[in-house]
Amino acid sequence: MKETNQYIMDLFQNRYTCKGYDPKKKVSDEDFLTIIEAGRLSPSSMGYEPWKFIQLKNKDVLEEIRPYAWGAQASIDGASHILLILARMPEDMKPNSEYIYYIQNDIQNYPKDKFQGRIDRYTSFQKEDFDLNTDRALFDWTSKQTYIPLANMLTVAAMLGVDSTPIEGFHREKLHEIFIKHKVYDPKHFKISNILALGYKNREHRGKTRRPIEEVFEVFE
Repeated sequence: MKETNQYIMDLFQNRYTCKGYDPKKKVSDEDFLTIIEAGRLSPSSMGYEPWKFIQLKNKDVLEEIRPYAWGAQASIDGASHILLILARMPEDMKPNSEYIYYIQNDIQNYPKDKFQGRIDRYTSFQKEDFDLNTDRALFDWTSKQTYIPLANMLTVAAMLGVDSTPIEGFHREKLHEIFIKHKVYDPKHFKISNILALGYKNREHRGKTRRPIEEVFEVFE
C-alpha cells in the first residue's frame, strides 16, 4: 500500500502543464484512446454525461482559432492531439428534454416505475437546490462538469507518460462562431467548454509550486 501511495504522490508531483511540445513526437493510438476512455467513464451529476470530446485535426480551423486562443498557441504549434471538450446546451439538460429521457431510458435502463420520480428529483434539484433557473446558470453548471473528465484525462495521461495542457485561455464566443461556421459541432446541442492538448514536451519544466497542506485542508470536529 505504501508503494501505491508513493506512486500516486510522485505522479501528481510530476504532472504539470506543458508549455511547449515536440511536433516530431506523437501519442500512440492506444494511449490516446485510453485517455479518451478515462474521460468517457468519468462520473457526472445523476450520470447524465453532459459532454462530448472532439479531436480537432483540421489545420485550417486550428489556424483560424489561433488569434482567439492565446492559451493554446504553443499547443497548436506542436501538440500531438488537440481535444475539444464540449458541454451540453441548456435545452438538452432540462428535466423533460429528449436527451435526459434518452439517458435514463436507453443508457441507464432506469426502472419504469421510478422513472418519473427521478425526473421530479432532478427538477427540484435544478429549481431549488442549485437555483439553475436561467440558461446561463444551467450552462455554467453543465460546463463545470466537463472538468471532471478533463481532470481524469490529465491524470491518465500522466500515468502513460504523456504530457498535457488543460486550456481555457480563449475567447469562447469567437471560437464557438468558428466551430459553427465549419460545422465542427451542432450548436443546438453543444458549446466549447475547455481544450486539452496532449503530446511530449520540448523543454524541461520548473518544479511544482503549491500552497502547504495546512492552508488547503482542515478538519472541523
